[in-house]
Amino acid sequence: MKKALVILFLIAPFCPLLIQAQSKPKPKTKVAGTSASIARGSKVYTQYCLSCHQADGGGVQNMNPPLTKTTYVLGDKTRLIKVVLNGFTQAVDIDGQSYSNNMAPHDFLKDQEIADVLTYVRNNFTNKASAVKLAEVKAVRAGNKKK
Repeated sequence: MKKALVILFLIAPFCPLLIQAQSKPKPKTKVAGTSASIARGSKVYTQYCLSCHQADGGGVQNMNPPLTKTTYVLGDKTRLIKVVLNGFTQAVDIDGQSYSNNMAPHDFLKDQEIADVLTYVRNNFTNKASAVKLAEVKAVRAGNKKK
């Protein structure tokens, strides 16, 4: 009996910590350091992208491509930045589906806004991809001006 009481007194102070650790699951984090960028990008998406690509990123069949797990979104960041800066005027096949609606250039957006919205898109709608950095957008925009 004495031994059980000693063990109880030794363990009792740690019980609340054990219970707390078990009851609070660790939050799932997105790509490290992207929370602020994703929050800003959500606002840009709502203002400029949502009407064509929809709230769920699903797009419109045969018109506006989806942003969910496509090679365009998850693949080459430079190509994705160019689409935002230059728009898109030809029909395109993305992952076996054809889309024909034109996308207007969004070169009026600031470099940070483009980085943020693309980071948002690459980390939402079931996507998990690296962030688009401000420096990457600046480099692509600078390359566009040279042409």
